Amino acid sequence: MTMMLARAGSIAFAGTLSLFAGAAVAQPAASGCTSAQTAQGTQTLQCEAAITIVAESGAKFELRDRNRDGHVDSVELSSKALLLEVPKKPGRTRFNVVTPQAIAAVRGTKWAVDAESGKTSVFVVDGRVSVARSARRSSVVLGPGEGVDVETSGDLVVKRWGAARVAALMARLGQ
Repeated sequence: MTMMLARAGSIAFAGTLSLFAGAAVAQPAASGCTSAQTAQGTQTLQCEAAITIVAESGAKFELRDRNRDGHVDSVELSSKALLLEVPKKPGRTRFNVVTPQAIAAVRGTKWAVDAESGKTSVFVVDGRVSVARSARRSSVVLGPGEGVDVETSGDLVVKRWGAARVAALMARLGQ
């Protein structure tokens, strides 16, 4: 009987993991987030404090709690794209998205981060986002409709993204 209960528990646990090991990988249960897959293959995470994260199909990322208060306040993104909405709240620490090339930080906004091989692109839908190289040598601040491509070298140049580029990125995120 004990063996059967242990096996049933293991199967239930493995089933729960498989919900989050599909197209986009995260740890919603441990982070206070709930997860739902969409028809477009994206994963939508609803986290405490009204934080919403949409992950492109196949995105590789990890949710983090830097200050260990039990709430997600950072994402490490290693590939593909995320669309994030983090409402501004007094007293909240900055929410960061960390990629191999860049750190994008906000206090409240809606923005997308795309990590491709050797380059990170950040686009702001609403609000303002500070973007710095991972080595923090330089940084820029983006406003609505602006983006920046961060590579291992070269200047950080803020550009107004064209409609086609925005539409292509948003389509990958099911928007």
